[in-house]
Amino acid sequence: MSLIKLTIKGISYSQTQSGAYALVLSEMEGNRTLPIIIGAFEAQSIAIALEKEIRPPRPLTHDLFKTFSDRFSIQVKEVIIHKLVDGVFFSSLICEKDGKEETIDTRTSDAIAIAVRFQAPIYTYENILDKAGVFLKVEEELGLNDPAETYEVSLDTDDFLNTDKDSSFSKLSLTELNKQLDQAVSDENYELAAKIRDEISKRS
Repeated sequence: MSLIKLTIKGISYSQTQSGAYALVLSEMEGNRTLPIIIGAFEAQSIAIALEKEIRPPRPLTHDLFKTFSDRFSIQVKEVIIHKLVDGVFFSSLICEKDGKEETIDTRTSDAIAIAVRFQAPIYTYENILDKAGVFLKVEEELGLNDPAETYEVSLDTDDFLNTDKDSSFSKLSLTELNKQLDQAVSDENYELAAKIRDEISKRS
């Protein structure tokens, strides 16, 4: 069965499960998306890996995995979402060391957080997209109307769904915003850092 390559399209707060987030994957050569419910920690970890401006002062678990793998010359080649049972996605990390390939079972949220750090491709099978994929209509609900845009990430519901909403930081200068961004990262308050980063991006 042929593999279908996916890209990360967005992360938004889940409207169906309290405290959870919806990670939206999109097929590269098609118009279907694959929404996956993930936890807040995994959502934060994926968002931080995508947002190059935010650097945590201490490594997150997935950063530690990347450092460990690099130290021992282990390369993550790809991630495959290979099974869907009762709404739960099952994934595998395809790893390589010294020319030997190994397959490791993993939670999909962890697999994607790791894939982003290794810049590894993400794949799934046609039958999974048939079962759980939805057409790009979902993008309109998430505010992702530009098909050329690879991803849009925000860990705040209002920021993600209403990108034009006035920010509480709108009255601050860029210098003040950058100071607050540095402080938020230092305090490991990444949700606040994401909001400040969005305000800085608007002015760029």
